Amino acid sequence: MQLTAPALLRLLQLVSPALPVGTYSYSQGLEWAIEEGTVHDRLSATRWIHDSLHFSVGRFEAPVWLRLHQAWLSGSMEQVGYWNGILLTTRESSEFRAETMQMGYSLARLLSDLGALERESLELLERVSPITFAAAFAFAAATWRIPAAEGLLGYLWSWLENQVSASLKAVPLGQVAGQQILNEVGASLPALVEHVMILPDESLSNATPALAIASCRHETQYSRLFRS
Repeated sequence: MQLTAPALLRLLQLVSPALPVGTYSYSQGLEWAIEEGTVHDRLSATRWIHDSLHFSVGRFEAPVWLRLHQAWLSGSMEQVGYWNGILLTTRESSEFRAETMQMGYSLARLLSDLGALERESLELLERVSPITFAAAFAFAAATWRIPAAEGLLGYLWSWLENQVSASLKAVPLGQVAGQQILNEVGASLPALVEHVMILPDESLSNATPALAIASCRHETQYSRLFRS
């Protein structure tokens, strides 16, 4: 597939901060790292976000997203169910699990309400419950003929932008610092996508103990802005 103008517009819609799926409500453990002092300025925020991207999202969620995209394209509901289930069962905390389920439900509901998809496609989407955000996003990308590489790049950019937004609110950081983080970490996304595209199943891993601990401790954090 090539990225056509209509597909590009759909991708921009999917990665927009205005997409009403509740992304802004979550920090994915970053808020606890800020609370206990690991993240306290632009450099430490950049390091945390970069490492979370490359050692967690890039090694597991991103390659699973690719497999979900391919499964939706091929119409293999068995594979969709398998990889969606893998994502659900590998969330390290109740907050991580609740996050992907809530955002997945919200995106699936939005896609139905938009009135821009065929009823047959929506019926396939409704068969996956509970649905992860990655699975719902991959469905939208496949249905709107957004190529895998560009779709994944958008998915990762959306994740990155939300992490930066959480940093601006909770560290707090200034707007220029936020743009610097986007510039620095975002520059690594194309190479990361290329790597993910050739990653075999046996190399998938979300073994990031510090991130899992951060999420678990956030569940009992006294003062919180975010739900994860």
